[in-house]
Amino acid sequence: MSTSTTASVSTHILDTSIGRPARGVAVQLSARQGREADWQALGGSATDADGRCKDLPALPEGTTHVRLDFAVEPYFETQVENQQADAQQDAPANRDSGPGVFFPEVAITFAVTPGEHYHVPLLLNPFGYSVYRGS
Repeated sequence: MSTSTTASVSTHILDTSIGRPARGVAVQLSARQGREADWQALGGSATDADGRCKDLPALPEGTTHVRLDFAVEPYFETQVENQQADAQQDAPANRDSGPGVFFPEVAITFAVTPGEHYHVPLLLNPFGYSVYRGS
């Protein structure tokens, strides 16, 4: 719940390698009050069938920075298992250049202003990602 003295955060993930939402990705939310302050773990959630986290914890009053940690390796391990079971899948299960997942975790850190809502979508594939401030 957002008030005029706190910011709020939401996120969703789109797996661009298959053009679908990424379901079941664990997301942890942390916050700090000031650039030099320690991070405070607030809790987390997992993405639903639409790739959204609708129940992230509220930010404490005075939050200036937020970090979202996405545990993407387990998600892509499941995708590889699904690809191996489905011969129709276009994306290869793994590549000769290394592990099936190049980025096992994605950490996004951003500054917030009290009273603002921040929707931070993650566009994800096994070998890259992009993030932006959504609406």
